[in-house]
Amino acid sequence: MARIKPQALLLQSKKKKGPTRISASTIVLCNLVVALIVLSIMATYWHWYKRSMDQTEDGKSTFEGTDVRTFVDLKKYDLPGYAILNTSKGYITIELYKESSPEIVDRFLDLCQKGYFKGMPFNHVIKNYVIQGGEYQGLGAAEELISHAKLHLQLGTSPKHEAFMLGTSKIRLDSKGFDLFITTAPIPDMNDKLTVFGRVIKGEDVVQEIEEVDTDEHYRPKSSVGIINVALKREI
Repeated sequence: MARIKPQALLLQSKKKKGPTRISASTIVLCNLVVALIVLSIMATYWHWYKRSMDQTEDGKSTFEGTDVRTFVDLKKYDLPGYAILNTSKGYITIELYKESSPEIVDRFLDLCQKGYFKGMPFNHVIKNYVIQGGEYQGLGAAEELISHAKLHLQLGTSPKHEAFMLGTSKIRLDSKGFDLFITTAPIPDMNDKLTVFGRVIKGEDVVQEIEEVDTDEHYRPKSSVGIINVALKREI
């Protein structure tokens, strides 16, 4: 066997350890594959984007072709129809008049969701007349409420009107204040001052218990009594 010279072995070792060269055709092929992948991704994105825009346009056309009153009716249907007042004396369930007083009910619901009535005290409790909570702004002052109460108690009540109604002062919708009245007797002399937007359907005994709390000469409760929180329900 012929012997390989050391110099030849060294040259073979260097050839094996040298870096492998990538041909130009391989580089071009890789670039083409990458370009095809990018184009495929862009085409897929454009397809779904166009599809979503078409669906949006279809939705707009459907809305424009539908009677606006239908959507108003659907809105009323979706709104909660009942409010449960959790008071320091128990629960009072209110049915809201969404049809007859929609603007007041909308505002009441909005304030409920913002926690406006949470912790609201009953500032005036007038037996056989009304329970009032919140800032009383509709008549200008609490003294006028008291004067109405005294006149009402002297004249008696009218059977044409109901008790256990929920109302608020007739104030502008842009006003920040909102008060609550729960009548404990018919009050026809207040019809021009209050907007009724609900009635008590459960918890009349709780209303009467609140009505029995001790008050001072200005009908302010001597012990704290009020609303803890309000829960809204679509059905009960």
